[in-house]
Amino acid sequence: MFESKDEIILISGTAHRALSEAIAVETGVRLANAHIARFPDGELDIRVGDDLRGRDVFVLQPMCPPVNDNWVELLLLLDTLRRASAGRITAVMPYYGYARKDRKDEGRVPISAKVVANTLVTSGADRIVTVDMHASQIQGFFDIPVDHLYARPVLLDAVRKLGVEDPVVVTPDVGGTKMARAYAKRLDAELAIIDKRRVSGSETVIENVIGEVEGRNVVIVDDMISTGGSIAQAAHILRKNGAKEIYIAVSHGVFCGPAVERLDGAPIDKLLCTDTIPPGQASPKALQTVSVAPLLSKAIRSIHRSESVSSLFE
Repeated sequence: MFESKDEIILISGTAHRALSEAIAVETGVRLANAHIARFPDGELDIRVGDDLRGRDVFVLQPMCPPVNDNWVELLLLLDTLRRASAGRITAVMPYYGYARKDRKDEGRVPISAKVVANTLVTSGADRIVTVDMHASQIQGFFDIPVDHLYARPVLLDAVRKLGVEDPVVVTPDVGGTKMARAYAKRLDAELAIIDKRRVSGSETVIENVIGEVEGRNVVIVDDMISTGGSIAQAAHILRKNGAKEIYIAVSHGVFCGPAVERLDGAPIDKLLCTDTIPPGQASPKALQTVSVAPLLSKAIRSIHRSESVSSLFE
């Protein structure tokens, strides 16, 4: 059984320094002295100044855009810690990239989520902590412990603070029904489903709304917004079907391509999104950020103390 020296070591990559600093404040631990720079040709130059031998080390790095750069940086950080004889290395990845390619659904394509898992373990990770994977079965790609946390508790608190009256929880995708049902149960709300058909990787067509939304306030829940097409279409179709106030609660705000323009043009009253991904140069006007730093800090402390983290999966 792993036995560490007393203190937790937190090391931040460059992907989301603000979230790392917030986690450090919540945990009551300073961020370790890590030098991460680039050589003139773009290759990474990494060096950690703190003693790591036998320590319980947590690397804080989401695989957010630029995904490939942040992925390689995480792998090199893990390798650095392994070669420095860290006692246990936990990769804290608030956002797990390449999660949408979790199976071979046609010929001659990779299973990218599995490739990510392989590289993390090979580079030295002993444990993974992540939030709302796009496909929860990705946990099965690992032969090391994976703590798959949900952003639902912090988003639910934010929804309740909005004081939404008589809400209907809506999923913009049949595949998100399980998540939406969990929100509906905790909000004591009804459930509605938007039936859509995907035309391409960035384009969908909405077929039907299953459930009653006319004259009701709706809360659309999803795990991520990428280009914003599905969510924006959902908001328009819900308004067309008589919905009053429209709120969105989403775990990961990638906001790439035309996402901001689409969301700004949609009838959205408030967009609640966690800070698993750093904000871009432009953000939707309706955006309200909700921090997952307390959630991740609690997970880090529980793992370090060998306490149960199952309450964070609720």
